Amino acid sequence: MNGKLGTIDSFDLKILTCLQKDASQSQRELAERVGLSQNACWRRLQRLTAIGMIRGSRSEIDLSALGLDLTVFVMIRTRHHSREWIESFREHVGRLPEVVDFYRIGGDWDYLIKVVTRGMAGYDAFYQKLITNFDLATVTGFFAMEAIIDNRAVDLGRLK
Repeated sequence: MNGKLGTIDSFDLKILTCLQKDASQSQRELAERVGLSQNACWRRLQRLTAIGMIRGSRSEIDLSALGLDLTVFVMIRTRHHSREWIESFREHVGRLPEVVDFYRIGGDWDYLIKVVTRGMAGYDAFYQKLITNFDLATVTGFFAMEAIIDNRAVDLGRLK
């Protein structure tokens, strides 16, 4: 299969699927799971990383155990669409540590930001920083009450 980052085959898809589920497994375990020798698996990992298909690995952390117990999906509508304003806004939002995801979207809204913070006071502090020095037409927050599906691995088997 040809993707925008290069050609990948069924072994590459197996490697990527396994890594999505558990990036902490040893190279030996990964090689056994996908049916390759350790050397062949290592070469594929190196290639997948070099072409940008693998962009690092992270551990999943229980954020609520750290007091980060509020997730808010912030929808933004703006009157400004110049390249300069957009770049400035992107840089501003990128500096806010509460932001875990940030998208420019189509439809009635311009941006969607996923924020993780400590309670309502944390969200209010984020909101004040967000709107400082930016003329935003509408900002609204949708507060998550329960994560039903969160950080699900993408089913790469459907790409075959």
